[in-house]
Amino acid sequence: MKRLIYILFLSLFIISCEDVIDVAVPSENPRLVIDASINWFKGTAGNEQTIKLSLTAPYFNNSVPPANGAQIQITDSNNNAFNFVEEGTTGIYKNNSFIPVLNETYNLTVVYQEETYTASEILKPVANIDYVEQNFDGGFSGNETELKAFYKDPEDEENYYFFEFISNIPVIPSLEVYKDEFTNGNEMFGFYTEEDLTTGDDVTIRNYGVSKQFYNYMFILLQQNSEEGGGPFETQPATVKGNCINQTNPKNFPLGYFRASQVDEYIYTVQ
Repeated sequence: MKRLIYILFLSLFIISCEDVIDVAVPSENPRLVIDASINWFKGTAGNEQTIKLSLTAPYFNNSVPPANGAQIQITDSNNNAFNFVEEGTTGIYKNNSFIPVLNETYNLTVVYQEETYTASEILKPVANIDYVEQNFDGGFSGNETELKAFYKDPEDEENYYFFEFISNIPVIPSLEVYKDEFTNGNEMFGFYTEEDLTTGDDVTIRNYGVSKQFYNYMFILLQQNSEEGGGPFETQPATVKGNCINQTNPKNFPLGYFRASQVDEYIYTVQ
């Protein structure tokens, strides 16, 4: 009986000592996040383009607030101006008359809350994905489905590639970047492994032509992500600045990037 009373007393003592601990998370004023990816898929007109603006939020927030009411315009060297109009209050801005031209320089201007942000990029061409090889003994475990998407790198050019692999498994896309520094003019491949892929699953493979500046930016982001597959605008161990500059207040720099790419898409069905 004494033992039972002691156990009950000890349990009540432990419960009574439980306190709610508030974790102090550093915070700052919201920053603008610019997700401006101009993608010209081969075989399309490329006239429909989308830019997404959002704001950074505290770590424990479950939603990402949109940045509403911005003015967005892209211009080219021929003085063509493409205005992007927001859909409601989504933070998604669209243009249906964009004119994509390979190796053309495009200039982005975003005006948000009386501050002007600018960036410049060249629309880079990309090689075709010629074929995909598959085996079932890839990855560290030796039993993952492995895909290699082969393409022929052009000779006598400095090329950079951004690969995206999207499967019907509900996980984030796998992202990789490549350069032809030591493989110029040779056949190369984008690489993807996933242990949960099974026969009949579809994998969408996209190869983007990108600039050296974007390659360096994305390479750092992927190095900070242990799985090298996280979204480029997720919380990172250190702030990585993109190519967008706040011309009004440089200290209030934005996150994100303005990229312009030709894209080759290949949909592969796992055998």
